[in-house]
Amino acid sequence: MRRLAEQHSITGWVRNNRDGTVEAVFEGDETSLDWLLAFANEGPRGAQVERVEVFDEEPEGLRGFAIR
Repeated sequence: MRRLAEQHSITGWVRNNRDGTVEAVFEGDETSLDWLLAFANEGPRGAQVERVEVFDEEPEGLRGFAIR
């Protein structure tokens, strides 16, 4: 996710939670965000994505992309 986000100039973070869910915050232009969300809906090879919930929030001005 970090590599793909950086390739599309998306800032934010992602983390795997203990319950098997993944939580992320993305900031970037709409086209890049749409692309990354499409990837999130499929996940990497071997992943089982049941659903993706999206919440719009005000940008925080994040820099870089971190794995937490």
